[in-house]
Amino acid sequence: MANSKKYDVIVVGGGHAGCEAAYATAKMGLKTLLVTLSVETIALMPCNPSIGGSAKSHLVFEIDALGGLMGKIADKTAIQKRILNQGKGPAVHALRAQVNRFKYSRRMISFLEGVHNLAIVQGEVTALHVNNQTIKGIVLNTGLTYKAKSVILTTGTYLRSKVIIGDFEKNIGPNEITSTFELSENLHNLGFNTMRFKTGTPPRLDKRTLDYAKLEVQLGDADYYTFSFSENIVENPLPKIPCYLTHTSKETKKIIEKNLHRSPLLSGIIEGVGPRYCPSIEDKTIRFPDKNTHHLFIEPEGEDVNEMYLQGFSTSLPADVQEEMVHSITGLEKAHIMKLAYAIEYDVIHVEDLHLTLESKKIENLYFAGQINGTSGYEEAAAQGLIAGINSGLKLLKKESFILRRSESYIGVLIDDLVTKGTKEPYRMFTARAEYRLLLRQSNSDRRLTEKAYELDLINYAQFIAFKEKIMRINAEVERLKELSISLKNEAVKNLLKEKNSTPLQQGIKGGDLLKRPEIKYMDLERIFPPEVELSYKEKEEVELLIKYEGYIKKQIEQVEKFNKGEKKKIPHDLIDYNQVKGLPREAIDKLNQVKPISVGQASRISGITPADIQVLLIYLEHKRRS
Repeated sequence: MANSKKYDVIVVGGGHAGCEAAYATAKMGLKTLLVTLSVETIALMPCNPSIGGSAKSHLVFEIDALGGLMGKIADKTAIQKRILNQGKGPAVHALRAQVNRFKYSRRMISFLEGVHNLAIVQGEVTALHVNNQTIKGIVLNTGLTYKAKSVILTTGTYLRSKVIIGDFEKNIGPNEITSTFELSENLHNLGFNTMRFKTGTPPRLDKRTLDYAKLEVQLGDADYYTFSFSENIVENPLPKIPCYLTHTSKETKKIIEKNLHRSPLLSGIIEGVGPRYCPSIEDKTIRFPDKNTHHLFIEPEGEDVNEMYLQGFSTSLPADVQEEMVHSITGLEKAHIMKLAYAIEYDVIHVEDLHLTLESKKIENLYFAGQINGTSGYEEAAAQGLIAGINSGLKLLKKESFILRRSESYIGVLIDDLVTKGTKEPYRMFTARAEYRLLLRQSNSDRRLTEKAYELDLINYAQFIAFKEKIMRINAEVERLKELSISLKNEAVKNLLKEKNSTPLQQGIKGGDLLKRPEIKYMDLERIFPPEVELSYKEKEEVELLIKYEGYIKKQIEQVEKFNKGEKKKIPHDLIDYNQVKGLPREAIDKLNQVKPISVGQASRISGITPADIQVLLIYLEHKRRS
């Protein structure tokens, strides 16, 4: 590699993980190279044209709080926004944005091209250059080589990828981009074991051929709301347009059942493990035989394009069957298919081979992020990319690693689940995976993470001061309402309680206590007792949550304190040999050696590790400490 160009960090892959990783390292002052198969498809959205959704929005808010890009770009390219789960508690409220996926990609490309310390090159990486189990650089299929102190692999679904439609197969990735076979082989030669995963995408329809009279309109309800904490108002927003709801028919079911023998899923053509929580339409038909219809969402891919995405209709059935199925759906009887649905298989690594920093345990300074780690979804990928980028940068700068605990972020839950437990199917984030989700609301992501971002140089001083001022406004308003004395004779309050069918006051009450009534909202008290300083919508939302759920929040904080005791009991791997721990069964020894947990808390979450194993480990660690 004598004539190689030199960089501090090379990021391989221009998807959502790669964009966040490259941006993070560049901001940390490191000379960064982003290598992508196609510059035009950086930040491509090959599947659904949306960002956020249940649990996924928490990741987007956290990415933004840590100085990342996804939320900001989504805000600027949104064509509809909705708040999901509003009938449930605040822990599961989620923002979902339909975006113009073409403009999302173009805005990301334009932004990254202007980032200091960041260069972009188009090319296929065929090999990693490794010396003494340490990464040294990369090799392209053109013969060009690049040296680097650190490499982050974010290859998405392109690693030995294969698109499948019926009995048609082609060795390509999404958007007809080439599949990377040689890099997969190189990883095997370097000692990495891989698994075969599968995902799929629905057909795209021409919006001019739909029968809208038969479709149910779905309008946005949160166009005022942003993912970004630093940009509450979007300048020159895109026009807002509706989505539509329809459903399959009994005829659709008959068509699928008649053609199941032609399904690659059942014929054995598809070998990869698919996402359990996002099954194909033929898989739904098999799993739910008593159900005659399934809801489908028709989502625009942009306000200025004709493509419509048929959410819930992923399939790999042959082209002629897809035509027949689509035309059996209510409102789509004459729909023109612009792009066929397809399944795609690709390689993923065994993610237990990574540290919590997402650095490889096999090769120093080599990091993995995104779907190569077995996850599904843009948001999960972006979150990993950000953390891999941060830790790659910190290690080169000789600073302490950045590891988020599962008690302080959804990103922490995501990475801890992957590295500690592994995954045998495409991993998707759910709120149910987070034990402390009331503390991990999307609305307070900045309160949890922005100070950390400032310490890591991921946000500037002005952004940090704006955040501190926001927190001061929220805290001051919470205290004002708690101290606000409301007289029994206050006529405005009497009228409010009558209007809300709320129990009349029997004595004077504090504003905070009145707000704790389920039927009373912050906006109600604000009209009667306006604050001295105007608050934004998000700030008002947080004030209300902090007061209404004060008791529950305190209880969960106590639970976190207990959890953190296990996380603080570190396991010094340079001083421990699990083979020498008397009383540990062989299965426990093998799993502890594979995962190499950094704490007793993490060890307790390894699949197959029992409370008895943890007790044996604690006794051994105490003995080592005293000796």
